[in-house]
Amino acid sequence: MPITGIRRINGVWLVLVAATLITYGLGESGASGRMGMWATLLMFSLTLVKGYLITQDYMGLRRAPLMWRLLILGWLLVVTVFIIGAYAVGLIAR
Repeated sequence: MPITGIRRINGVWLVLVAATLITYGLGESGASGRMGMWATLLMFSLTLVKGYLITQDYMGLRRAPLMWRLLILGWLLVVTVFIIGAYAVGLIAR
């Protein structure tokens, strides 16, 4: 039986909070400096998951036409790839 309604929103909220705490912990502990690109990729992966969950459940795109869901997901991916690329260029330039 699929999870719907308030249980789904509460579950999504818990995942969002956990992902936020993980990224905050990685950033504040300096792991992004020690682990380099791996920590950064983990943080951006969690950011993508958060963006996907927000668009699907809080913005109501779960029931939207496929074109809109793909458009928003594509936008999230493009922005994230550009940011990771800029970070990688910055690492190489050091």
